[in-house]
Amino acid sequence: MSLIVPKCMKCLTEIKGDEEVFVQLKYPKRKGFTEIKAFLNLEGKFICKACSTKINI
Repeated sequence: MSLIVPKCMKCLTEIKGDEEVFVQLKYPKRKGFTEIKAFLNLEGKFICKACSTKINI
């Protein structure tokens, strides 16, 4: 169980596993290995599939 629950930044619905999402984030300055889920939760903003079709992404 994760402590950080990813949510859509538009409608605030919870993002579930294997759901298609769009992530807005800045390109990292450094290179290296990282845990991708932790990086996305800390640095990214999620947009769910339903909201992305509404705003034509």
